[in-house]
Amino acid sequence: MMIGIDLGTTNSLAACFRGGKAEIIPNRLGKRLTPSVVSVDEDGTVYVGETAKERGFLHPLQTARVFKRSMGTDKEFTLGGKKFRAEELSSLVLRSLKEDAEAYLGEEVTEAIISVPAYFNDLQRKATKRAGELAGLTVSRIINEPTAAAIAHGISEQGKDARYLVFDLGGGTFDVSILELYGPIMEVHAIAGDNFIGGEDFTELLATMYLEKAAIAPESLDIRTMNEVYKAAEACKCAFSQCSLITMSRTIDGHTHEMSLTLAEYEKACEPLLEKLRRPIERSLRDAGVKLDDIDQIVLVGGATRLPVVRRFVTRLFGRIPNMLVDPDEAVALGAALQCAMKARNEEIREVVLTDVCPYTLGTEVMVHNGLFDEDGHYLPIIERNTTIPVSRTQTVYTAHDNQTRVNVKVLQGESRMAYHNLLLGEISVPVPAAPKGKEAVDITYTYDVNALLEVEVRVHSTGVKRKIIIQNEQNRISEEEAAERLAKLQHLKQNPREEEPNRLQLLRGERLYEELPAKRAAIDRALMEFERTLATQDRTQIEQGRKALIKALDAIEFDL
Repeated sequence: MMIGIDLGTTNSLAACFRGGKAEIIPNRLGKRLTPSVVSVDEDGTVYVGETAKERGFLHPLQTARVFKRSMGTDKEFTLGGKKFRAEELSSLVLRSLKEDAEAYLGEEVTEAIISVPAYFNDLQRKATKRAGELAGLTVSRIINEPTAAAIAHGISEQGKDARYLVFDLGGGTFDVSILELYGPIMEVHAIAGDNFIGGEDFTELLATMYLEKAAIAPESLDIRTMNEVYKAAEACKCAFSQCSLITMSRTIDGHTHEMSLTLAEYEKACEPLLEKLRRPIERSLRDAGVKLDDIDQIVLVGGATRLPVVRRFVTRLFGRIPNMLVDPDEAVALGAALQCAMKARNEEIREVVLTDVCPYTLGTEVMVHNGLFDEDGHYLPIIERNTTIPVSRTQTVYTAHDNQTRVNVKVLQGESRMAYHNLLLGEISVPVPAAPKGKEAVDITYTYDVNALLEVEVRVHSTGVKRKIIIQNEQNRISEEEAAERLAKLQHLKQNPREEEPNRLQLLRGERLYEELPAKRAAIDRALMEFERTLATQDRTQIEQGRKALIKALDAIEFDL
């Protein structure tokens, strides 16, 4: 069985195609979204999703979130005395989604199509694929998030020809894509984005405003207090969807600090963030060679597009109300599931021929004459960004020095004029006969496919010698032995049984409320002890009833019902 997965910065979810339509797969708590949060205790027990998020309020140093922003890097997170890279933490989220899908579908899930931000680079895409493999999945394709969302919208529109601008603002990344649907063909014309702006930044801004008003330096607070401030900021940010005035209040070091803020004031403070969203939009339109008037539909994707500040910005910028036919949180996962059906050539779905583009320019480093002397370190583009893929391009270069015996080709990704500002993906070297500079010619061929795999071939004209590699950055590549070691480490981590997850979540919630609400500790303690006695009976029916009673009691305490 193959499923589509939206591996998000803030939340992740899975979807499948059955009964003639794509559907979201609920997780073990019956919810459609699984927080992309992982927590590990000293015993090596792993908590994922809502339970990890709840545990994070109690044990922030043992909990990781927003790790998607570190995909493809060497950054490590230390949880429960163990070190994890972002792809390993992501694999734990993927494993949880895989288990939930198997329980829901009643069959083994072996394959997945996983979405990534369109502006993810080569290292980030490979790290995502590796995360899927560590979770026990065959990743048959990596699909761009806006493209997946456009598939969901395009099919829901029942094949109406249209040009879309997909505005995809998630928890930690932003993409904008220009796509066109005509007949059975969906063609991506241009992609732009920013991997370091998302809903989390809008929350951080609100937290910063609160601390500034309270005259509190963030570095003076411990991590648990900062988490409480962020939690309150997140709640207030979401509250703007229902009202135009919010009040944020927290007690810090025995003093209660309050901040009242109108939506207009918050929107004014958000202007620098909104300006960061404007630039990729302008760039994508320019690269696609279209104007705003040429766009038929503006499609909002990603949970952060629910924010009134963002929706008002989009409406003003485009002069029209955006399309909201598909839930922005679910559009990407549904599109990935539809892509699964297309890959399986499911007869129940209208076939869509999908053409995507290369999000970044791919090139190499060369020496050029600057008018006075030969200067090295310049960037030579070979495949320009937003070129339709799959694609193959060849560029001929010449030796730069007298009696040069080797040509070293640096494979680079990026848009900067100077090579050292771009991302080094790998290197390949070929021998050449010694000769005066400029006499020996070498063809460099880049071939880029739909799975973002880059193959590089270098051929010497005079000798016919060829060298070919499929790019895997040396810094980020792991050996088969290391991969097996990582997989074994992850498999030895203990995870709570699925059926215990709802109970564990409410126990952790009770522990958090006990710490947060000193005046109500006695009532919380009684409720927790009563449920713990019920758990000891191991009677499934009693436990179910006991959990419902605990939820009711905690709701009454937390929300003053």
